[in-house]
Amino acid sequence: MAVEETRWGILYCPKKGVKSKRKRWERLQRELDAHGIHYDMVQSENSDSVERLATMLIRNGYKTIVIVGGDSALNDAVNCLMHEERSVREQVMLGVVPNGSLNDFARYWGFSDSNDAQTVGWLAANRSRKIDLGCIHFTDKQGMEHHRYFLNCINIGTTADIMNLRQQTRRILWSRTLSFIVSIILKIFHRKDYKMRLHVNYETIDRRVMTVCVGNAHGYGQTPSAVPYNGMLDVTVVYDPQLMQLFSGLWLLISGRFLNHRSVHPYRTFEMTVEEARHALVGIDGRLLKQPVGSYRISVEQEVVNFMIPQ
Repeated sequence: MAVEETRWGILYCPKKGVKSKRKRWERLQRELDAHGIHYDMVQSENSDSVERLATMLIRNGYKTIVIVGGDSALNDAVNCLMHEERSVREQVMLGVVPNGSLNDFARYWGFSDSNDAQTVGWLAANRSRKIDLGCIHFTDKQGMEHHRYFLNCINIGTTADIMNLRQQTRRILWSRTLSFIVSIILKIFHRKDYKMRLHVNYETIDRRVMTVCVGNAHGYGQTPSAVPYNGMLDVTVVYDPQLMQLFSGLWLLISGRFLNHRSVHPYRTFEMTVEEARHALVGIDGRLLKQPVGSYRISVEQEVVNFMIPQ
């Protein structure tokens, strides 16, 4: 039996470590009902089930699919969508209700996890635009070639280390904010740089680098000028700063002036190649990627996803 074209498929991804998971959904449900939205909801049990459930919604014919989750859940959903034929993708609108740890891509558009009424009202207006996706092409330890899409950013080096450390400390501290702060402090006093060889546009960067961010959007403040609809990626390369410069860099990051820091070198490109990045972890939309082997390429695909945006 075919699904009504106006019926939404909602994938609810509860926050980890939050006890009142049902209350969050009940608040959102009241707003959906108030706007007269017809929907079917499925709930993920863990991060591994998001791709399975997103694929199920796509193949069952839902034309509007809304992810209630964070950057990583949205990344899973968009990768499922990109596995489908173009004719299928063209008919699907993807939306988000922020419900994760950072929600950076949702915040880029102005969506807030504390204002469900506004978010549902915006989504109910059924306004969308085609957006770009970044894509990383890499080889794993078994010699298998892979590619994975990203909405927000890829981080290489220290920022990916902080994400990894935050996940580990959160198991002990049971607080997203506290684990993030502790992770940053630990990295400040135990920071390291990485031997990298990067090719961006016609320039080769061959030196020790602290962190690299490749942004399709704001990249957690590291690519503040990036927009997911200009057909290009913003790249920031951060050389290893002195301790006091690092503190000033954190302040500029928080205040939205990260590109003003003397150790930050910005670029804009269609494609870049990471020829070498010894021992540097890679994070994609807030989650660690399996360690690439050898060189890898990061590119952009223009206007490939219909994304629901505010009025």
